[in-house]
Amino acid sequence: MREYLLTIDQNRKRIFIFVNMETFIVSALKYRPTTFEEVVGQQSITQTLQNSLETDQLAQALLFCGPRGVGKTSCARILAKLINRSSQQNLPEEDFAFNIFELDAASNNSVEDIRKINEQVRIPPQVGSHKIYIIDEAHMLSNAAFNAFLKTLEEPPKHVIFILATTEKNKIIPTVLSRCQVYDFKRISVSDIQQYLVKIAQDRKLNFEESALFLIAQKAEGALRDALSIFDRMVSFTQGNLTAKAVADNLNLLDHQTYAELGHLIFNHDVTGILTAYDELLKRGIDPLHFIQGLGDFFRHLILAKDPKTLALMELGEDVKKVFQQETQPLSSDYLMEAIALINSFEIKYKSVTNKRVHVELSLMQLASLHFNGEKKKGYILPPQLANANKPQALHHKPKIPTDSPEVLLSVSNNAKEKIHPPVDKLKTEPTTEIEPTPVVEEEKPSYGDSKIKAQEKKELKTQVSSFSLSSIALKKAAKENHRPKIAVENLPD
Repeated sequence: MREYLLTIDQNRKRIFIFVNMETFIVSALKYRPTTFEEVVGQQSITQTLQNSLETDQLAQALLFCGPRGVGKTSCARILAKLINRSSQQNLPEEDFAFNIFELDAASNNSVEDIRKINEQVRIPPQVGSHKIYIIDEAHMLSNAAFNAFLKTLEEPPKHVIFILATTEKNKIIPTVLSRCQVYDFKRISVSDIQQYLVKIAQDRKLNFEESALFLIAQKAEGALRDALSIFDRMVSFTQGNLTAKAVADNLNLLDHQTYAELGHLIFNHDVTGILTAYDELLKRGIDPLHFIQGLGDFFRHLILAKDPKTLALMELGEDVKKVFQQETQPLSSDYLMEAIALINSFEIKYKSVTNKRVHVELSLMQLASLHFNGEKKKGYILPPQLANANKPQALHHKPKIPTDSPEVLLSVSNNAKEKIHPPVDKLKTEPTTEIEPTPVVEEEKPSYGDSKIKAQEKKELKTQVSSFSLSSIALKKAAKENHRPKIAVENLPD
């Protein structure tokens, strides 16, 4: 709302018009929660604090720790107001503000500052039942200041409550931690941030897409204050028309539509289209590591959309979930699981690779060749489009067979067998010039039918062979097999 103030300078006969514009308040301050019900994503902590107030079992030293922008200071201020309001409900809320002392430990971290607090806590409050000291960024206190604060924390006066807030719990000394009741604040989920942004956009009557708010919530990484800051910037950039494409371009992120187009290229094994699309993304300034992570999330959403039971795990809008359900129908679960495993291996190897672009392009080509023509492809294997690109149309000479091929190994083994155990036909045709005279080796006589074997057959059993060469040993064995006596059925003993 604008207010116009008109003033006239009579001496110089000039007219001045002053425009009093309404001061803009950022969303992080405008929508700061004033009650525990308005706190987003910290239901367990707010419920615990409310129950402690109702039963009058609140500790005198509290420590709120957690990441930035999750509501630590806001919960401390809400709790400080409720402590005195529960004791005296007749007084207005403004009167209890004199009992709340907020101290920034980053700029007041010396021993002298802590000594001033130790002297002030002795004075009881004029209005209300308690004096509340909120010490923000408590990890910035020096060790000497912590030690000077120990006695007051251990045995504070009955009318004093200390609330310490910090983002780095590990820097608080153990003696202070043991004297405080610790509350660990968690990161806010993407779905909770998205729902809160939807309420704000509806309150401000803005045009928005749910996928655009999802990108803002994803970029905030669990911090609601960061999400509100990004939201204000995107509203100014889009002039109140929040679309997924505009938000993705401004934040250097990839929306669902971009990953869906890449997915169709991968499923159709279009290597040329994939490399061209990735080159365009690099020109936009997309981080390759974030691209690989987003590709993994895309395949994860595809496999979650397969089963209605896992559909709730997708932190997306209802319209986007329906699109994923349609896209995942022609895909098999085995294919999606192998694709996710490959993308995971790409992400692990990314930091150790020197040429990042070649690594990502090779990874995309491997994804495109996965299950090509119904076969599994493992390792870095080029698809047929690139493998046959430089291959000649016809070969004018007989291709060479590798020495370790199964055909060569089979032929070598057969030659070795022929050398050691030559066929009987070759033994009959080849001259036995290499046979040296050796003592006669007479085969043992069979234990049956000795009386009916002819004398001529006994002579044929006696063959002179040499035992000093492989060929003679093979000849001896073949001669035994060739001249083995054949016994007729009627000559068998009773």
